[in-house]
Amino acid sequence: MEQRDGAENGKGSSCSRVIMIALNGGAKSKHIVRWAMEKFIPEGKVAFKLLHVFPKITGVPTPMGNLIPLPQVRDDVAVAYKKEIEWQRTEMILPFQKAINLKKVQAELVLIESDDAAVGIAKEIAQHGIKELVIGASSNGLFSRRVKGQLLSSVISDCAPKFCTVYVVSKGKLEALRPSNTETNGNIVEYDSTATNSTNSSSRYTNSTFDPGSTYSESPSASSPGVKHPDSLSTVKHGFNNNSGMDSTELASFQSANTRNVDDVSSSSFKTVNADNESWITDQASTGISRCGQATASRSQTASSETQGNINIELEKMRIELRHIRGMYSIAQNEAIDATRRLGDLSKLRNEEATKLKEINEKEEKAKELAKVEKEKFEAAKREGDYARERAHREVMHRREAEQNAARDVKEREKLKNVLGDPVYHYQKFTWDEIVSATSSFNEELKIGEGSYGCVYKCKLHYSTVAIKVLHSKEGANSKQFHQELEILSRIRHPHLLLLLGACPEQGGLVYEYMENGSLEDRLFRKNDTPPIPWYERFRIAWEVASALAFLHNNKPKAIIHRDLKPANILLDHNLVSKIGDAGLCTMLNLDPSSLSTLTLYKDTSPVGTLCYIDPEYQRTGLISMKADVYALGMVILQLLTAKPAVGITHVVEDAIKGGRLMQMLDRCGGRWPLKETAEMALLGLQCAEMRRKDRPDLKNILPTLERMKDIAEKARNLVAKILVAPPSHFICPILKDVMDDPCVASDGYTYDRRAIEMWLKDNDTSPTTDFPLSSKNLIPNHTLSYAITEWKSKRRIRNGNN
Repeated sequence: MEQRDGAENGKGSSCSRVIMIALNGGAKSKHIVRWAMEKFIPEGKVAFKLLHVFPKITGVPTPMGNLIPLPQVRDDVAVAYKKEIEWQRTEMILPFQKAINLKKVQAELVLIESDDAAVGIAKEIAQHGIKELVIGASSNGLFSRRVKGQLLSSVISDCAPKFCTVYVVSKGKLEALRPSNTETNGNIVEYDSTATNSTNSSSRYTNSTFDPGSTYSESPSASSPGVKHPDSLSTVKHGFNNNSGMDSTELASFQSANTRNVDDVSSSSFKTVNADNESWITDQASTGISRCGQATASRSQTASSETQGNINIELEKMRIELRHIRGMYSIAQNEAIDATRRLGDLSKLRNEEATKLKEINEKEEKAKELAKVEKEKFEAAKREGDYARERAHREVMHRREAEQNAARDVKEREKLKNVLGDPVYHYQKFTWDEIVSATSSFNEELKIGEGSYGCVYKCKLHYSTVAIKVLHSKEGANSKQFHQELEILSRIRHPHLLLLLGACPEQGGLVYEYMENGSLEDRLFRKNDTPPIPWYERFRIAWEVASALAFLHNNKPKAIIHRDLKPANILLDHNLVSKIGDAGLCTMLNLDPSSLSTLTLYKDTSPVGTLCYIDPEYQRTGLISMKADVYALGMVILQLLTAKPAVGITHVVEDAIKGGRLMQMLDRCGGRWPLKETAEMALLGLQCAEMRRKDRPDLKNILPTLERMKDIAEKARNLVAKILVAPPSHFICPILKDVMDDPCVASDGYTYDRRAIEMWLKDNDTSPTTDFPLSSKNLIPNHTLSYAITEWKSKRRIRNGNN
């Protein structure tokens, strides 16, 4: 196998002189190239062939150090391994080619695959007619390798064609010369590197060995009378000190190109490569000697004749052998480094593939997790649907059972009424003197309200705060309105109907529970600069009023119609809980259970109530029905949203909804209204306030919507309550401005959080509160305050958990 490379390939024939340099790429190769450049470049136009011989590839090594025979390896692997070896060999010789090209001289790389280095070199010389060959020589030493009594350099010299002159270089100087047959009879001439070009220098025929660790080596063996000293040998004395050769930059380039770090090379890889190289060298020597045996045998006999001289020669050869072994070690290191680099590349590729596989596995796991989550969601939704259906079925059954029980209770109650006669009114009777005494003889300062039928006073009665309504005249005590209100309020109880505590029927006095926040009308229009009502409280009030009306309408056996529902008759307690009062204008309808689901009940009465809240059809026809209270409820809802007078409010709100200006119509004092729920509430109010009663919804359809609104409002109220809960001021640390965790008293008498005051005392000697110097930095734990803070935090957690 032969490979040629280089920019100068094919141009050597144009030069009058072609010099072949045999290299192995080791550290000593630079001396050979340098000597050749200093020797031949000044002599005229020349071209160089850089020859490198490496053993034939018979197998592919494994990471474990084994060698797999080439026939047992796939073709693509074998080809790739061969290309890798060729690339490594080329990279090893390439720096020398670049150094020669820097001198503007042509240089060609020649790679030869041969198990016999001498034969391969001789064949290359004969094929291309090379007349001058430069090889390297290793000095004789104690460990110099000998094969059948001969050195490999001698074999190369003998096998080289006789028309070729062979230069043997050691340490940058010419050590031996074998002239061509045109100059002498083919003897190898040896020059001592320390001697001058004089007649006293010792010239002897030598046996040479091929040194794979450094260069081709030549060592002196015997003298020869046929020594030729060319004139050019005078340049040998200059050595590396000659400035006409490569400069320091070129030498650094040579050094950096051929020196490699071998610290990371594994011992197993080195041993394998070293063993392979030693066996290859032995095979080369054996093959070369077998082919050129006759020529080397004669020189071996001549060398053995001089016993005394051979002792010194053997010592020198042992030194050469030591350098030879070092060279082989360097080759093994380089090859091990290359193998390590390739192993690193393969490991990197393996890691990349492993990373990709890991990413794929992670994506697969994520997809499985997502599918699992979706499956769990589906199963949960299915369970919730089954539970909802089961719960709805149970509620239907419970409702049916409750309706049956209610009907049975009504019948039993009717029987009791028939047996007992007229019902007994449940209220406490007060004397007129008690009423006068409680009101301080109707003191004007106690008056909190006045209407067309009487005045209302706030006073204390039997140690309770109550509201007493007193009619203007005693004749009012005998009026139908007074007795009707007394009858209705004494018989019914509901959380959102004003509670009647007692009465003085003879003088026309009614005693009610006191509602601290007055009427809804006063709070909506902020009479006496009262605080505004938040939107979530207004949603709740709407539901409470509707639930009280539903209770009145479902009263048995007679339904009660309020007929005068308006914000002035809706009273608020200290928690803004609403209650409907003033039942004096209420009227009753006889209920027929068989006709409740098919007919709308009416009663022909004279229109009463407050303008703007009276049902238009009732005002026009005098026929009253439950839908009259629904109309008033719609007006109250619209006023809760807008806090505007009732006159024309339906038209204003309707126009605002159509024009997309509803939020501008809302009462800004109510806070941040939820747009969706507020719009739904406004539409519900407009539906209740329709002109025709048949277009208005029933209370049973209104209550679910208002109850949903109430739940939304309750959540908003709880959220605001959590935000507004503030700790007592003495729980706050003066430094942190937050609740203390570990309160302690400083020498200034103030209580601080321990961590905060300790940080303060590190840099200050004054009180953080008074700014006066502290008498001491001692801190006393405030256990009482710590217990109070702990108790407060515990209660707050419980309250937040319940909300």
